[in-house]
Amino acid sequence: MINKIYEYIKSFIKECYRELIVLFVIFLVFYIELPYVIYTPGGTINLNERIIIDEGYDSDGEINMSYVTMVKGTIPNILLSKIIKNWDVEKASNVTYDGDSVKETIKKDKLSMEESQDNATIAAYQLTKHDLEITKYHNIVTYITDEADTTLQEYDEIVAINDKEVTSLENMKEIVNLYQEGDTLDIKVIRNKKEVMTTAKIYQTDDGLKVGVTIVTDVDFKTDPKIEIESKNSESGPSGGLMTALAIYNKLTKDDITKGKKVAGTGTIDALGNVGEIGGVKYKVLGAIDDDMDVFICPEENYEEAVKTLNSTDDDLIIIKAKTLSDAINELQKL
Repeated sequence: MINKIYEYIKSFIKECYRELIVLFVIFLVFYIELPYVIYTPGGTINLNERIIIDEGYDSDGEINMSYVTMVKGTIPNILLSKIIKNWDVEKASNVTYDGDSVKETIKKDKLSMEESQDNATIAAYQLTKHDLEITKYHNIVTYITDEADTTLQEYDEIVAINDKEVTSLENMKEIVNLYQEGDTLDIKVIRNKKEVMTTAKIYQTDDGLKVGVTIVTDVDFKTDPKIEIESKNSESGPSGGLMTALAIYNKLTKDDITKGKKVAGTGTIDALGNVGEIGGVKYKVLGAIDDDMDVFICPEENYEEAVKTLNSTDDDLIIIKAKTLSDAINELQKL
């Protein structure tokens, strides 16, 4: 029986080898990814539909989160980038964390997105003076430098350093600065749902004392009114923080800051409402234009590139910049 199957397969390959070669080449061309990614103009996501707040206020306009579209670096896509305007090829190594695959980078960016949503909620609730109580911090290690002398591992959840509770990356830096270069810190973590003791040695850099790890901080909290933020599995990254905070603020306050306009934008945010620089603003501006937005908000650091991109079109999109959540609100109220 086995011999008959073998003879049949052998005969089939001899008769159809040309077709099999063609199929193999097609597979290589369309499915094998080269070490590149391609950035293309993105789009917008209406956050009015994503943020659910008990008895929240409705809006006549929209607050949208802008995003970049990234396609795989297959041969056809790379060839298309040569003829399609604003399709830009980038080395995959330039958009990933050191040593990480694109898939691993996206996993870490999802943690950053959760952190940004938490920060947006905290900033908006504090600004509107609504009740928010933080009940627990989750400090997740997302990156360890080559210089680090530590037994920490990626995705460890840092609980305490030398018995001092860790509540954020800034708080972690403050604790490290209590010690000296060469000191070894005892770090309590949660790893695979178990408590583990680890260590990290402090070393000196041009930017101060370090232990060589980066963390993102997600928090558990109680709010009044209650809030729920919906997101999709395909979404990641911290750049939607500012617009999420604006959308939450708008639902918590009677005065509609959109004034009936379609507002889009981008920018990271911390729990104090400070807005941070992002990448890919060119593609986000073009996506906002494609989706007929009226206003685009971006961090101060990205403003010049955003205006330059707008000037390459004939659209009348209004671009405003913000250093803080309050800045963005004030600029919208001026329109």
